[in-house]
Amino acid sequence: MTKIKFGTDGWRAIIALDFTVDNVARVTEATAKWLLKQHKSPSIVLGHDCRFAGELFAETTAKVFIANGVKVFLAKDFISTPMISLGAVKLKTDLGIIITASHNPPSYNGYKIKGSYGGPLGPEHVQEIENVIPEMANPNWKTVDLEAARKSGMLETAALEDMYIKHVEENFDLAAIKNSGLNLAYDAMYGAGQRVMQRLFPNIDKLHCDDNPGFHGQAPEPIHKNLIEFSNFIKNKGTISCGLATDGDADRIGLYDDKGNFVDSHHIILLLIHYLVKYKKQTGKVAVAFSTTVKIKNMCEHYGLPLDVVKIGFKYICSIMVAEDVLVGGEESGGIAIKGHIPERDGIWMGLTIWEFMAKTGKSLHELIEEVYAITGTFCFERNDLHINDTIKNKVLENCKGGAYKSFGKFKVSRVDDLDGYKFFFDENTWMMIRASGTEPVLRVYAEAATKEIANEILAETKKVLLS
Repeated sequence: MTKIKFGTDGWRAIIALDFTVDNVARVTEATAKWLLKQHKSPSIVLGHDCRFAGELFAETTAKVFIANGVKVFLAKDFISTPMISLGAVKLKTDLGIIITASHNPPSYNGYKIKGSYGGPLGPEHVQEIENVIPEMANPNWKTVDLEAARKSGMLETAALEDMYIKHVEENFDLAAIKNSGLNLAYDAMYGAGQRVMQRLFPNIDKLHCDDNPGFHGQAPEPIHKNLIEFSNFIKNKGTISCGLATDGDADRIGLYDDKGNFVDSHHIILLLIHYLVKYKKQTGKVAVAFSTTVKIKNMCEHYGLPLDVVKIGFKYICSIMVAEDVLVGGEESGGIAIKGHIPERDGIWMGLTIWEFMAKTGKSLHELIEEVYAITGTFCFERNDLHINDTIKNKVLENCKGGAYKSFGKFKVSRVDDLDGYKFFFDENTWMMIRASGTEPVLRVYAEAATKEIANEILAETKKVLLS
C-alpha cells in the first residue's frame, strides 16, 4: 500500500491515484485510534469543500469514525475550513476533519485535521497519527448505515454555515460596511466561500460563485496570475472600491484595490496590525512565517509589539496563538489569523476586517497602505514557482546548504538565514529566498525589494543561476 505522509498542511494526493476511498479510510482509522487513546467518548466535526467527490470521501470518513465508536457531527453541505475549525470550538468536539486540498490544482483532494481549539492539530500529534496508519483499514466501516447511526445518536447534522454567519454578525459592524458607500466585489474561485459571502452580501459583485469541482481547470490559489479575470473586472467596472478573493477552502485571502492592483498578504498583515493597534487599541504578539516581509519587524518595533518568526506552515503560528496572546499571525501565502476569532487562517474574516477598516475610516485601500508605508517604508514582494525535476531541485538545495551561492547576478549575498529554506540578504531590506514546497513538486523563489522592478530582476537573476 502507498505510504501516506502529511505535508505542511494535511495530507494531499491526486484523486483516484492515491486519494482513494481505501486510503481515506486508512487515515481515518489511524485518527480514530489515536483519538480513542486521548478521550473516553470522543467526537469530531466533519465536512468537505467543493472538490470532486468531497461528499463521498466525507461519508467514508464518517463511517470509519462511527465504526470505531467516535461520534460525528457532519456538515450539511460543502463548507470552508474555518467553518470546521469554528465548529470544533462551538460544538466542543475533540477534532475537526475537513476533506480539502485547499489551493492545490483540481486533480487533488486532501485531509486536514483540526484541534479542539479551532486550529491545525499540532505537528507532533499529526506525526503520531501518521505513525499508526494501517496497511489497510478494518473493512467493518463498509457495513455502517448512516441513517441507523443518526437514530442511535452517533451521527448528527451540523449547521456550520449558519454558525459561522452568526459568529460574523456578532463580531463585525456589517451595517457600517453595507452603509459606507463602498462598492465591493468577491471572487470565490469556485471555492467554499461562495455561499456564505452571497448570504452576507447578496448585492455585491460576484465572480465564480457557482458549482465547478474542476475550478474551470485553474488551481484555486488567490494569487494575481490566477485572478487576472477578477483584476480586469475591477478595472473595467471602474466603480469597485475593493475586491476580495478566497481559495478553494476559503482560508486564504487575495485582495485588490480600486484600480485592480493586487494587494499581497504582506501588505494585508501590516494593514491588520495597524488597524488593530492604532484604531482598535488592541495589543499582543505578532507571529509570522519565515517568508514574510521584513517590514513586519519595523511595524512591530513602531508599536512596541513582540515578534516571533517561525517555520512555514500555519500549524507553527497556531501553536503560539493557542499558548500566548497573539494579535496577528500570518503567512506569505495568504493565510492570516487575528485575535478575537479562532487560531486559524480565514480569508473571509480577514477580508471583512479590511472592509470594516475602510468603512470606519472612510479611506481607500490605497490611502490606508500609505499610512502603513509612513511607518515601514515602501516595498514590493514577488514570487516565482519553479516546476523542476527532483534532480535539479535537490542539487539547488545541496548548493544552498553548502554555501555555494555568493551572488545572483549583481546582487551580492551579505548573509543567509536558514530557519526554513534559505533566505539570502543583499541588504537588510532586500532579500531572496529559496524553499521547496511542502505540498507540491515545486521550488519556490521569493524576493523583496524597494520596487517591483528590482524584485523581478532578483528573481530573473536567481533563475539563471539556479538553472545554469
